[in-house]
Amino acid sequence: MGTDDPPWEPPLAGTEVEHLLGALERLRATFRWKAADLGPAELAAGIPSSGLTLGGLLKHLACVEDVTFAAKLAGVAPGEPWQSVDWDREPDWDFTSAADDSPEELYALWDGAVARSRERVAAALADGGLDHPAQVVVDGVHASLRRLVCDLVEEYGRHTGHADLLREAIDGRVGEDPPPEMPW
Repeated sequence: MGTDDPPWEPPLAGTEVEHLLGALERLRATFRWKAADLGPAELAAGIPSSGLTLGGLLKHLACVEDVTFAAKLAGVAPGEPWQSVDWDREPDWDFTSAADDSPEELYALWDGAVARSRERVAAALADGGLDHPAQVVVDGVHASLRRLVCDLVEEYGRHTGHADLLREAIDGRVGEDPPPEMPW
């Protein structure tokens, strides 16, 4: 990363932490740019072959951020609105309920979840690095922070691709990265 590069540009030659978090931050920035500056109708707009919307993706990724780095990493409840949901009865609640939220609520929900995630990841890195054991246990094995970051990179990769298609259908916005002047 050069001195004139935007903050989401991963380093060309960095540590494992810098590369993993750089990849995640680049995907977060690209996703947020794809979902930025839209009103209620646009955030609720879909394409004929899918029920996905940018508003639904904002809310879903906010949920994934909180569940991954609160519940799975830190072993704490992910907080509201996630705790009150009957996920067995409404497994797609994060996607479908977004239509009831204002753009301001959706952007604040995602922005807040990302900020909390950054704090939790920084604390875990300071307490064991990428090998820091997460609270989630599968077959008697604790997942590592490294695994959780990789999982989130995969999740953002999938949904940023969805956001590309949805945003282009709304107003033609295309591109791989946010413009350098995007506030972050």
